[in-house]
Formats: sequence, structure tokens, C-alpha cells
Amino acid sequence: MKIYTTTKPLILGSASPRRKDLLGSAGIEFKIQPACGEEPKPLPGQNPEEYAKKTALLKALEVSEAHPGNYVLGADTIVVRDMDILGKPADQDEAFGMLKSLCGRSHKVITGCALIGPDGNSVNFSVSTDVEFIDFEEKCIRAYVTTGEPDDKAGAYAIQGLGAFLVKGICGSYTNVVGLPLARVIETLVQWGVVVPGDE
Repeated sequence: MKIYTTTKPLILGSASPRRKDLLGSAGIEFKIQPACGEEPKPLPGQNPEEYAKKTALLKALEVSEAHPGNYVLGADTIVVRDMDILGKPADQDEAFGMLKSLCGRSHKVITGCALIGPDGNSVNFSVSTDVEFIDFEEKCIRAYVTTGEPDDKAGAYAIQGLGAFLVKGICGSYTNVVGLPLARVIETLVQWGVVVPGDE
């Protein structure tokens, strides 16, 4: 028996295998159509939550305009140290620098989400999780960086992968750190009638 059944056409506007797996884990059916537009760079002093929400909305809008008649879910996950937004590292040196700066302290992982309906109506929200790293040795960072896992990850780590060894604890949604705040997303999909509990 399915946990949720999809009743309306849904598109996930992301190529992330992590988001695909999370959304599919609840039995939700959807198509994948990644947004291709370049993500805007954060403005100096821009509120991180507003930036994540705006980027998610831009992704959803792009896919929605190309695929009318569907509900489109867009998402963007960022890592925030103090008020500095850490994106995906450009190279291994930048990945090392990001991880070193997070050593022995807490940071936030924020995912902005946007759901757009066929009628153009939308909902836009963000979910924040506090993550604390252990105080690890530099040689551990270098070894982790050489695995290649940090290359395409915001903040240069994956909590669901090898990067789990970095994490001392979290406060908030675990799936949000992976890339999609699943409970909040499903709650929204149910409210919009896109999915219903169990089999129809």
C-alpha cells in the first residue's frame, strides 16, 4: 500500500537524485524536469532565507512556463555560516576552505521551496536546520575532499554520504539537510490536493 497517492500531474524541477529519492520514498509519483537557468548570485547582505526562496521560485517558474497544466515543485538548498551563504565549491581548495571554516561550530542549512499550480498560483517557503560539526583534523578534511563527494554539494559536504562523520548533531529536519524538507513539502502537496493519503 502506498503512503501517498498522486492525484494531479506533478513535476520536480530538479535533477538532484537526493530530492528524487526523498519525494519518491513516500510513494509520490512525479516527472523530473530540471530547471536550466543559472542560479542568481546572492546580493551583499541578502537574507539567506529570502535568497533560497527566491531561487526556488525562479526554478519552479522556469519549468512551469515550459510545462503548463502541471504542478511544479522547485527547491534550492544553501549552507549558511553566520550570514555568509556557502554555495557549491568551485574546486577542491575552495571545498577545503569551506569545511575548515565550519570545523567545530554550528551553521544553518536552509532549503527554499516553491510550488506552482497550473493556474499560476504559488506557495513559497523555507525550512532551516541547525547543524553542528565536530572539531576535526585538517588531514581528515583533505582526505574527504579527495573523495570527490563535496564537489557538487552546497557547503561542500553530504550528510547522507561520507560527510556524515563531520556532523556532531542537528536540530531540525534531517531531510532538509539532505536537500528537501519532506514533511513540509508533503504537507503542502496535501493541502493543495496534489497528493492524498494512501491508495485511492
